[in-house]
Amino acid sequence: MDRSFASALVCSMVLGLVLVLSIVVPQAEARAFFVFGDSLVDNGNNNFLATTARADAYPYGIDYPTHRATGRFSNGFNIPDLISQAIGEEATLPYLSPELRGQKLLVGANFASAGIGILNDTGVQFINIIRITRQLQYFQEYQQRVAALIGATQTQRLVNQALVLITLGGNDFVNNYYLVPFSARSRQFALPDYVPYLISEYRKILMRLYEMGARRVLVTGTGPIGCVPAELAQRSTNGGCSVELQRAASLFNPQLVQLINQLNSEVGTVFIAANANEMHLNFITNPQQYDSMLWTRALQWHRTLHSSFKLMPQPRRIRLLGWISSK
Repeated sequence: MDRSFASALVCSMVLGLVLVLSIVVPQAEARAFFVFGDSLVDNGNNNFLATTARADAYPYGIDYPTHRATGRFSNGFNIPDLISQAIGEEATLPYLSPELRGQKLLVGANFASAGIGILNDTGVQFINIIRITRQLQYFQEYQQRVAALIGATQTQRLVNQALVLITLGGNDFVNNYYLVPFSARSRQFALPDYVPYLISEYRKILMRLYEMGARRVLVTGTGPIGCVPAELAQRSTNGGCSVELQRAASLFNPQLVQLINQLNSEVGTVFIAANANEMHLNFITNPQQYDSMLWTRALQWHRTLHSSFKLMPQPRRIRLLGWISSK
């Protein structure tokens, strides 16, 4: 894979995460890797579900080694894949995959599902997705399966020493609060009140992870959700990012960092905050560092977008599909 250009968007985030990982995960010892969250990190779970939130058709997977859609909301590898590569580990399998059995369980598992959010009413239009409460239930089930292989003590050690990545929050805005005008949540909360509510619910999720044994948890905030190509296509009138969605991200991310700091003061240094918004904005505000044509082509929504991807040389197709689908 040509990381010098092909992964411009996602790698702007991954490179930052890898710097964090160099602190969180020593390279000397293999560790399991667990992934929770939405389409940014789903690597195929939704392919096993009857849902509209799927990435199982062209052009998804066009630059994956098989050149076929894999369930990743990407043209190639996604964030968990690149993190696994960066730390020298085998990629985790989707938890719903029938291939995840035996010794492969010891590598870890990906529980993520496109369309979900912090709140269980986020993504209701996708019907059958693995909401975060269910992902945590699967994590408990996973530990029981592994305990049957290596015993309860070794399972606890595996989970305690594992790396955990969780990516949530964006869908609670684009596929909930701002999904339709006068949505139920926007009638219930003004935005400055909605964000603290999300943070309070996120706290419960992170604490549940801690209670289940997670001790090295990388928590990403939202990216610049107002600049997602799908949102630009639907909301932008002058080519600029959605002001309201950008405001939502600007409220959410600092409060998430505050939450992480508060949790660490209570339980020790367990959670690491990664500023996904700043990493992605570097791509958006400095496209000349990558290729402004790529960003322009990415905005050619729906049919034109697909033909643009086909015509682009392979090394210059960047991983925008997860953003385009906005799931």
